[in-house]
Amino acid sequence: MKILLQIFMVIALIMASFNLFQIDWELPFEGKSMVAVIGVVASLSAFLLLLILRISKKISEKINNQ
Repeated sequence: MKILLQIFMVIALIMASFNLFQIDWELPFEGKSMVAVIGVVASLSAFLLLLILRISKKISEKINNQ
């Protein structure tokens, strides 16, 4: 599970960085740039959720080991 979580976190960061390069910074909320902005927000949200899951698993392991 730990390796799978790390793989998903890396994929989320790669997707966010890819979408950052797709944004037209002069018109970021029009056309394909808007799709890229949504992709960045979604990827960073997924990364944050995976990070919270990872932290909660560590806390759960510490509680169960006591």
